[in-house]
Amino acid sequence: MLRPGDRVRVVAPAYPPDTRLERGIEILESFGLIVEVGDHVEDRYGYLAGTDEDRLADLNAAFTDPGIRGVFAARGGYGTQRIVDGLDFRAVRRDPRVFVGFSDLTSLMCRLWREQRLVTLYGPMVNWTDSRTGPVEIESLRKAIMTTEPVVLTRDPAEPSAAVVVPGTATGRLLGGNLTMLQCSIGTRDLPDLDGAILLFEDVDESAYSYDRMLTQLRRAGKLDRIAGIAIGQFASAANSGPWNAATAVQDRVGDLGVPVLGGLRVGHGNGQLTVPLGAKATIDTSAGTLTVASGVSA
Repeated sequence: MLRPGDRVRVVAPAYPPDTRLERGIEILESFGLIVEVGDHVEDRYGYLAGTDEDRLADLNAAFTDPGIRGVFAARGGYGTQRIVDGLDFRAVRRDPRVFVGFSDLTSLMCRLWREQRLVTLYGPMVNWTDSRTGPVEIESLRKAIMTTEPVVLTRDPAEPSAAVVVPGTATGRLLGGNLTMLQCSIGTRDLPDLDGAILLFEDVDESAYSYDRMLTQLRRAGKLDRIAGIAIGQFASAANSGPWNAATAVQDRVGDLGVPVLGGLRVGHGNGQLTVPLGAKATIDTSAGTLTVASGVSA
């Protein structure tokens, strides 16, 4: 786990950050961390934060510098999958460290688990928006990276995904992330083995039929055949498709898998985003409405 005085590095494997980066750095510094910014974070190459070579150089530098104890993604968007194959996974194995990101960073987080069994933290990025992630969410991030307390998320009935439920309890490794990136990972070295896992997914700006399409492809590829359960985060800015909304479409696609499903978790692109470890042991209990995850860091 991170401790006050530790050096951490901000990198931008996807889109470039904007002026909100300063607020995120301020929050990390309030934890007592010494924050450094990658050499190319402010670069621009089309819609990306610099060329593939430069973004990858920043990522590898963050994972190979022995003084860096945590790596934080500046922003998501798109671009991580263009460079993930070039990460020095041997360095990760030699000296693992905390990694925090979400959304487009799903491809990297899944790959870190698949290659090195590195537990990562699916939470807010440094391009911070206070109106979306306030004091509760700041504390959720701090506890996830700086304590060994388990993470407990409770179903929020106000979340659109709360309408998706299949009763039961299940225990397994919590794996997944952004649904679009999980679908894009089929046939690559990124998508982890989901057998016995609790699959977590969320997304933003997708129509109901898009959730249907992505889950259908995962089903047809056999990736959901032996999962233990499903935990569903936020359906941010989802649009209806005819008479179905996102929750209706997802219930239709996962309701017959024969595993417990718990929706309504504040994980993802919506307001009140909480931080949760990926790769850690987890239990969903639909009766209690809870997802309980072991700490993603060790003392």
